[in-house]
Amino acid sequence: MTSELFAPLALRSGQVLGNRIAKAAMEESMAGDGQLPDAPLPALYRRWAEGGAGLLITGNVMVHAEALTGPAGVVLDEHAPLEPFAAWAEAAKSGGGAVWMQINHPGRQVASGMPGVVWGPSDLAVSLGRHSSRFGRPTAMTERQIEDTVTRYAVTARRAEEAGFDGVEIHAAHGYLLSQFLSPLVNTRTDRWGGPLENRARMLLDIVRAVRGAVSPSFAVAVKLNSADFQRGGFDADDARQVIGMLAPLGVDLVELSGGSYESPAMTGRPADDRTQAREAYFLDLAQDLVETSPIPLMLTGGITRRDTAERVIGSGVAVVGMGTALAVTPDLPARWRDGREAESRMEPVTWSDKALASAASMAKVRHAMRRVARGGRVRPGTHPALALVCEQRQQRRALRRYRTWLSAERGATGN
Repeated sequence: MTSELFAPLALRSGQVLGNRIAKAAMEESMAGDGQLPDAPLPALYRRWAEGGAGLLITGNVMVHAEALTGPAGVVLDEHAPLEPFAAWAEAAKSGGGAVWMQINHPGRQVASGMPGVVWGPSDLAVSLGRHSSRFGRPTAMTERQIEDTVTRYAVTARRAEEAGFDGVEIHAAHGYLLSQFLSPLVNTRTDRWGGPLENRARMLLDIVRAVRGAVSPSFAVAVKLNSADFQRGGFDADDARQVIGMLAPLGVDLVELSGGSYESPAMTGRPADDRTQAREAYFLDLAQDLVETSPIPLMLTGGITRRDTAERVIGSGVAVVGMGTALAVTPDLPARWRDGREAESRMEPVTWSDKALASAASMAKVRHAMRRVARGGRVRPGTHPALALVCEQRQQRRALRRYRTWLSAERGATGN
């Protein structure tokens, strides 16, 4: 008898995933010249494509060249050449699975040394205690800037389809722009974009409509949503339930549930809430509540490393299991599970008392692993987090110099 984990899943768009295992988005920070995906990214995704997952979701691709989560972020806007993206899509589909591009805008979560813009629904900065200066001070978006951003998402989605991707995932979690609009703590607007949840969700809903209208009916459209922000008075599971209901009539194929933000980094395994499980399937308790009422298939991501955990998630009614770190360490983990094997090693969470620094180090370790996979090397999950963080900072400085030069040239070419 075939495990439900390896059963196909038919989506609303007509797309069929070969199994219920997805490589969840992880920010690769591997953009080359021009903020484009060069050789390492296709090489990395070819390894994952060979690993047996039914779906690969890319790390976030930015819709606005002047607003990046980091200086090595990939940008797909109206000016970007499509050939590098086509090579990326082809590599990711080489194993027979589907590939979706995660599309995103950082909003206020932009490092303070970055050029460009720092926008938010309001002018409230990211609060990280003594680390707060790591992020720029945001300005509240004008209505025109909001509408232009909606258009940018649609342009990026249309061009992703032209490049050969099978779908997009709109990132509305982890404290990025759309998550900021959803949060009553961050969004203090008093116009039609703020106040009650239906207003705070307006930008996300407008983007979904614009994207769905810009792509083919067979092209998948997904949304990544926090099951909760894990901040008192913030976006919670009941809000998530209502937003899923609002998305249902708009042609959304899948909603991925995660949680947290830089201010409360539950997504890296350091939740600030007792409703998450410490080591495996962080957000399963919240997801089980949402599965009962969701009219859209749900995907759950967060700390899943073993097949029995994945089977338990699927058994709870969740449609797709998403894995990030586990596949950065063991790219062929789905194929191993099919053969009755497990990973030989796992990456231990960073347990420093400084949660913001621990979160940054965790992400640095994952990116270090992904770079080794891209080079065809064997991952060493025991790399010291401090070493990974130092290497990451060195690479980010180089990428920042390159990004500054490129953005200045782009502004000159477009007259901005």
